[in-house]
Amino acid sequence: MGEPAVGVGRGRTLERLATQQFDLLVIGGGIIGAGIAAHAARLGLGVALVEAGDFGGATSSASSKLIHGGLRYLRLGDVRLVREAHHERRVLTQIVAPHLVHRTPFLLPLYRDGPHRPWFVQSGIVLYSTLARSRINWLVSPAEAKGMVPPLVLEGLRSCALYADATTNDARLCLENVRAAAEAGACVANGAEVFALRSAKGRVRGAEIRVGGTEIGVDARVVVNAAGPWVDHVRRLEDPRLGSSVRLSKGVHVLASLDEDWDAALTIVQDDVRVTFAVPWYGMLLLGTTDSEHTGDPGEVDVSPAEIDQVLAEAAVAVDRDLVASDRVRATYAGLRVLPAGEGESVNARRETVFTRSPGGMLNVAGGKLTTYRRIALQALGRVRSDLGLRTVDQHPWPLPGAVGLDRVALPSELDPDIRAHLLHLYGSRAPEVLATAEADSTLLERIHPDGPDILAQAIYAVEHEWARDVEDILWRRTTCFVRGLADEQSESRIGDVLGSRLAP
Repeated sequence: MGEPAVGVGRGRTLERLATQQFDLLVIGGGIIGAGIAAHAARLGLGVALVEAGDFGGATSSASSKLIHGGLRYLRLGDVRLVREAHHERRVLTQIVAPHLVHRTPFLLPLYRDGPHRPWFVQSGIVLYSTLARSRINWLVSPAEAKGMVPPLVLEGLRSCALYADATTNDARLCLENVRAAAEAGACVANGAEVFALRSAKGRVRGAEIRVGGTEIGVDARVVVNAAGPWVDHVRRLEDPRLGSSVRLSKGVHVLASLDEDWDAALTIVQDDVRVTFAVPWYGMLLLGTTDSEHTGDPGEVDVSPAEIDQVLAEAAVAVDRDLVASDRVRATYAGLRVLPAGEGESVNARRETVFTRSPGGMLNVAGGKLTTYRRIALQALGRVRSDLGLRTVDQHPWPLPGAVGLDRVALPSELDPDIRAHLLHLYGSRAPEVLATAEADSTLLERIHPDGPDILAQAIYAVEHEWARDVEDILWRRTTCFVRGLADEQSESRIGDVLGSRLAP
């Protein structure tokens, strides 16, 4: 299968792509593609994973950061999806990535003019918590809720439902799956755009990729298209006449400054179906999300002033307006959900995974939830099992890199407590590897930005071990600078000065 790609130069990776005969080529390095590659490589298959942009660079780093059952899906009648999501949440928090996925209490405030009555919500919470195997499923008084979330709006508040879900760093979760794939022998490359498919005897047998100015042919027995919002673009490389298999929904999020700690996140009811969230996140308040049809280029997704105003106004249903004022916004982002093709508003569409087979046998997989990425990856492999010569696909969960030995990690006592906690969260038991980067240069222990816990050693580690190609990769997806509102010129300059010639041309 060849050597792992972690730490291997880009030239060696491109050589492997051009010369190795792979069992499986996965197109798309979001959470689904990365999960498929990781599980396939662990089964002993020769795997290549290619991504046109950065790993997790689109939808997989633009989520609401929730690992959750999907309380609103009960309202849509999708008990099966909720049950599956709760199972995956338990697996992720207990086995797969306990350093990255953390259990979080949520309050659902119920107001007099809201669409739901307390008894109705309470019965839903009981069912939801039963499916979650959680004992947190009761109503709390307005005073108790105010103690947990100090800026909670009390006017018109009847009571609050309390339940538990989880939060995660979605970009890092995706990256750890890429790393798991590489450590199991997969050949992984970002900045590798597929511009044509290879065929033999009417079957898709690989792809032509473009890396910078170099074009490379990649041969594989089986191809899986997990390109997310670009899934139909890749399908049409085989047959331009193919129609749409999915539709896209845009979700906007806003990060606002937060002055005091919250003991819970908020789920805010907007109407009969739709809810938004206010989640304390890395010292910020994460707000969102919107849900509107997107019909343009998947690569052109921006955030408009009107969408920011919408997110802030919807948060103000339950949060003091002063806390969600426009002058407190520190960062915004938008992503695209991939939904099954169909009629009606996107907010009512089921969050189901879409599997299709192209005429030449390529498996196309799109949609689903971040929470259930592992299950989707296993389902995808199950659909190509016979093509790959597999008798079975092991369903048992296994820990991602950094998830084992968390209680035995020893970090230098002189590190500031917030930096220690930060490194253990992002890297788990691999945190000492990051610090080892600074052994020859203690200045790398300095903070990237004085207001955040990310340190310069993380930038070096990101380039040498995590496929970062530019400063944006580091600020947005390898560190927490962006989501803390700290991806400014000062941080860019600090990283640029430290990295110098290490960045890819």
